Amino acid sequence: MKLSEMAKKKIIQKVALTSDSEQGLVVRNTGSAYDVRLDSGETVSSRIKGNFRIKGIRTTNPVAVGDRVTAVKATDDAWYITEIHPRSNYIIRRASNLSKESHVLAANVDKALLVMTLRDPEVPLTFVDRFLATAEAYRIPAGLILNKCDTWDAEDREIGEAVKYLYDSLGYPTITVSALTGEGLDSLREATSGKTTLLAGNSGVGKSSLINALIPGACLRTGEISELYHTGTHTTTFSEMLTLPYGGEIIDIPGVRSFGTIDFTAEDAGHFFPEIFREGRNCRYSDCRHTGEPGCAVREALEEHRIAESRYASYLSILEEVNDGRSDKYRKPF
Repeated sequence: MKLSEMAKKKIIQKVALTSDSEQGLVVRNTGSAYDVRLDSGETVSSRIKGNFRIKGIRTTNPVAVGDRVTAVKATDDAWYITEIHPRSNYIIRRASNLSKESHVLAANVDKALLVMTLRDPEVPLTFVDRFLATAEAYRIPAGLILNKCDTWDAEDREIGEAVKYLYDSLGYPTITVSALTGEGLDSLREATSGKTTLLAGNSGVGKSSLINALIPGACLRTGEISELYHTGTHTTTFSEMLTLPYGGEIIDIPGVRSFGTIDFTAEDAGHFFPEIFREGRNCRYSDCRHTGEPGCAVREALEEHRIAESRYASYLSILEEVNDGRSDKYRKPF
């Protein structure tokens, strides 16, 4: 959140920092303040003092859940974040309705899991592929959670098995679960144990219900599904890190309705689809975009069903976005 010049001046005038500084972990972002779990054990509400930016990226939230920070106590007993420690990684997406700004979803995570459902709401595979491609771009291991399997009929189960087979074969572990019946929860506990895991997904896919099942007493609010549009309502309004009783942390973020990419160029978009990258090494031309060039090994693999049509369509949608200038073309600081 950007402060007006007048607001900045008021803070500078009123805030006098003490020498009492501590390091800690950002565990909650409410938009206007950040909860920092100090290494001493206390959790304090903090605001930002300073101008934090990721090099080359304009972000709506310069501090993210998962960040290690230095917080300093002011003379009025308020706390201020004065330093962000170097991140091992982070993952971002295009900010909603802001064409040139990004939103940091989380920092310093071990893996990212996307919760998806086959219906109520139906999560498009394009959305899934954009999430996975973004995780690839930021070098974060990713996987999928197929939720609400208790609602499936025979056709749904067949589709669910096909989706699981596709993404398992690509190296994205896929867990079929039901927060209601408990099916698959042991596998989910095993996948998240001892890890800091980002949990993402559309509104209505059941993230809150899954977290309530994993963390007895969490009591996160759950929402109803719209009968007209078959979509969910936002129940999580801020990002928060929750401690798992069996070891590890879950970073819960608000439901994401779209996943605009912000770190792709036409030259490297295919690098973030493992099967397209693999087959693309056999193309006649090293700069092949896989859209009809002669000697394209990716198109050949597509025709021979070694690349799924849904994945290729997702690749083309990202390529189109890049060509339209809707994806910023900067290089990651790695």
